[in-house]
Amino acid sequence: MIDKIVDILRNKNIAILGFGREGKTSYGFIRKYLPDTKLTVIDSLDYSNDELVKNDNNISFIYGDNYLDNLNDYDLVLKTPGISLFGVDVDYSKITSQIELLLEVHRNKIIGITGTKGKSTTTTLAYTILKENGIKAVLVGNIGIPAFSMLDEVDDDTYFVIEMSSHQLETLKLSPHIGVILNLFQDHLDHTGSIEAYHNAKMNMFRYQDTNDYAIYYKDNETLNNKVNNTIIRSNKITVSTSDIADIYLKDSNVYYDGNIVFTKDLKREILGDHNFINIMVCFIIGKLFNISDKDILNTISNFKPLQYRMENLGELDGVRYYVDTLATIPEATLATISAIKDIDTLIFGGLDRGISYEGFAEKLIESGINHFICMPKTGYDIGKDLPKDKTYFAEDLKTAVEIAKKVTAKDKICILSPAAASYEYFKSYAEKGDKYKEYIFN
Repeated sequence: MIDKIVDILRNKNIAILGFGREGKTSYGFIRKYLPDTKLTVIDSLDYSNDELVKNDNNISFIYGDNYLDNLNDYDLVLKTPGISLFGVDVDYSKITSQIELLLEVHRNKIIGITGTKGKSTTTTLAYTILKENGIKAVLVGNIGIPAFSMLDEVDDDTYFVIEMSSHQLETLKLSPHIGVILNLFQDHLDHTGSIEAYHNAKMNMFRYQDTNDYAIYYKDNETLNNKVNNTIIRSNKITVSTSDIADIYLKDSNVYYDGNIVFTKDLKREILGDHNFINIMVCFIIGKLFNISDKDILNTISNFKPLQYRMENLGELDGVRYYVDTLATIPEATLATISAIKDIDTLIFGGLDRGISYEGFAEKLIESGINHFICMPKTGYDIGKDLPKDKTYFAEDLKTAVEIAKKVTAKDKICILSPAAASYEYFKSYAEKGDKYKEYIFN
């Protein structure tokens, strides 16, 4: 596998676009196997004095406001997912990524999972089912683990379970052997420029599959179902539903697969909510594609713990239970959380305005029965204008929001941070925001 990737890169004029975590693993891989290859690092920031590269004589740097101007000068541009090429004049045949290179040499052992919400939990659960049942597998991708960081730990029999964001999918010219799309909502309009472009990027999960591949999707999501029906898909479609007959479906609290009841809505599980029940059905299908027994799949599911920052119980202080849900970056995710967790008395929400619609969100918050809404800039301030004045507070920062929550949240109830927006207004990531929230609560 490594030799094949090296052969693709050999004798190429290569640029590494984006020099964060993934870009640095791309650099490390190339330097390990092609030590004399001339490289260019392209980033908005100047990394020329970075410890990793400052003694490298075969490297040059392009940075600053116009760093995306000359991408066509290279044979291959190894792109980091987070950098948007929206509006950039570029020959996309030259754009590749760690995941695309992996697909070129190892496609038949790649499981790709995407969706506007639920992909981190589903990817991790699918990986855990395989790993605990004797399948050689690694977990990589948007979950925070660059694919190249795992190459020295795998062999040709290893399956890659990859969480794929729209950023990673948008330039792909190959699709995984097993592809999953959980749902399509609005998101990342700041990156793609339109909902249509964002959804089209997601469809690359299925677009390049062939007749030996599998396309798993939740057909009750109307936007996704319409996209599938209007896209030429050559692979074997596997449908999931909680309201209609499908390859795996829920009816009268029973889940049917291959004509049999395989489990029920009362299945013991620690990942809560109807949205996670759909994710469980998807992962059951993946387990069956590997001929794992129902009993073994369900045993893994029942013992699977929620991910950090996704409906995560942080513990109790002064009789109040605190949850963090900073992975909920769209309104639909926050509403799913409110539905899944009972006894929420205080909701802290709001974040970066990325141009997505919050139509009807305030009304649904009012209907939820939550007693205290603590609104943070920018989206929280906008939505808070439509919430009851006697239940609504405006906090200029997270520390202030927590201080208010400690004063107003009733004993034996829950305070949750579920932003319904991205965390980049003040923080580098959802993880940093979640960690600060925990710090302000308990310190």
